[in-house]
Order: sequence, then C-alpha cells, then structure tokens
Amino acid sequence: MSLRIACQMDPIERIDIRGDSTFAILLEAEARGYEIFYYTPQSLALSGSQLVARGATLSVQDKAGDHYRLSKPRIEDLARWDVVLLRQDPPFDMAYITSTHLLERIHPRTLVVNDPANVRNAPEKIWVLEFLDLMPETLVTRLLADVEAFRAEHKDIILKPLYGNGGASVFRIAPGDTNLASLVELFQTVFREPFMVQRYLPEIRGGDKRIILVDGEIAGAINRVPAKGETRSNLHVGGTAKPTGLSKRDKDICARIGPELRRRGLIFTGIDVIGDYLTEINVTSPTGIRQVKAFGGADIAAMIWDAIERKVEALER
Repeated sequence: MSLRIACQMDPIERIDIRGDSTFAILLEAEARGYEIFYYTPQSLALSGSQLVARGATLSVQDKAGDHYRLSKPRIEDLARWDVVLLRQDPPFDMAYITSTHLLERIHPRTLVVNDPANVRNAPEKIWVLEFLDLMPETLVTRLLADVEAFRAEHKDIILKPLYGNGGASVFRIAPGDTNLASLVELFQTVFREPFMVQRYLPEIRGGDKRIILVDGEIAGAINRVPAKGETRSNLHVGGTAKPTGLSKRDKDICARIGPELRRRGLIFTGIDVIGDYLTEINVTSPTGIRQVKAFGGADIAAMIWDAIERKVEALER
C-alpha cells in the first residue's frame, strides 16, 4: 500500500535518533515508499472548517548528524492525507489537549494514530487508574493530610506529578525522611492539579519493564534498570535498557488491557510493569522500539505500519 503520511512531532533536528521511536517509525515509512509531510504542533491551524499545517516534505536516513532532509515548504490541508502520526512528546498540557481537539476534525477519515480523543482521555497516570487491581497501592490528591496517612500505612512511598514524563519530578520518600511536608508544599506550588502517590516497589532495583503493544497485542519488551543510587529507571535520566522476557503475570496484564487499547484506537502503546504491578499506560508518545530491535526482538515499526495499513484499508471499504 502507498500511503501519504503527515507527522506531527517535536523539532526533528533535536531528536536523538539512536533511541527515538518516532524516527524508527519514519525510517520504516521511508523504506515503504510513503510520502511524508512533517510539521510541528505549533504550526497546526484551523482555517474555517479546514485543518491545515505549515511544514515540508521529509526524508530520513539512519545517520547521526545527517538524519533528515526537508524540502518543498508549504501549507497542507491535513484532510487530504491518509494518516496523521500524533507523535509529539508530553507535557500533557492544554496545548497538547488542544491539538487533539483539532485533529478530531479530520479523524477517522484521515486516520490519526493514536486516536486523538482517546489520547486526550487516557493520559498515562489517569487511565491506568481503571485497572487499580493491577497496580500498587495508589493515591491521587493535593492534601498533605492524605499523603501523611498514606505514608503512615505504607512507610516507603513515591510522589510524582500526574502529567509528567520521562521521570521528571519523581521522588522517593523513604521511612525516616523528614522532607515529606516540604515536598508536598513544593508540588502544591508548582502543579495546579493533584499529584500521584504510590507505595514504593523495591522490585524497581531489578528494573522497570516497558512492554510495547501494537493494536492491543504484545510486540516486544525491554527492561530499564535504574542507575546506581537512582530510583528512576527512565532512559532519559540514566536508566539502562536490557533485554527481557515476559512472565505469566506480564502476559496476563497485557491480555486484560489489550482489547480495550484496540477498542479505543490506541495502536501504539507502551505499558510499564515493576515486579507484578502495572504502573503506567503510555499512549501519547511511547518509546522503546529501537531498543527492542537492537536486542534481537521484533521490528515493531514494521508491525505498526502493518496495523495502520489494515485500518486504512478498512476505512476505504
């Protein structure tokens, strides 16, 4: 199938192609001969009933420092394209939410991946709360008294912003740490929304497993191991990617949430599992597919495009 692809992403000159999943997806699109139109979120505009973007034709190659070429700068009507890849990174803020509302104007006649309404309704640390029985003990609040009561019960806890990403502002408050009140005060000052508190899982020392699903089916996994002296396992903050297998519990978690991912049009997702517990469902801009392939796993970029082609074909019938 020949597809015309528009990609809404962060500035391509800034990405690290060694681990960037969007770049892997674009490389596969180029290999398949798709036409690619690139634009950044700030260039999206609604002109009357027409959703347009100012961008350029994009070509890519797997060569650090010389990974892209732009040509033919112009304004495009996105409704004339087959697929829009929604691949901008969080923060999941009002700018992000607004872009999903705008992209709804063309979806599904133009297939937006992932489905913009369901991206908006399923931020990483919110939608996962529908599966509380799969999660560690969790609290969402802005009140110090709530956090103090939670800590009194669970002793060792994690505080993190509800709409953060990449491990930013994630704190462990161990038993005996006297900074709890100050940290809650800081969160109350910096963040307008509630924040998340969870029981600390010591299994994190063995790694935080990222499991990637394509159209609700398991596609591959990596284990992200925290650096020495660090609680966070995110690759952005020094975590190390390692190959991993899947336990029965991992597969059971995926079997539970996979059908709902498919129903919601969330084609490319990544879930995080620590020990036996689901901690996040990443639908905005999940990563990990280059690492999976590097460790001898599946070519997930190809799997994503196979799934997209099937859905475009179904829309054309």
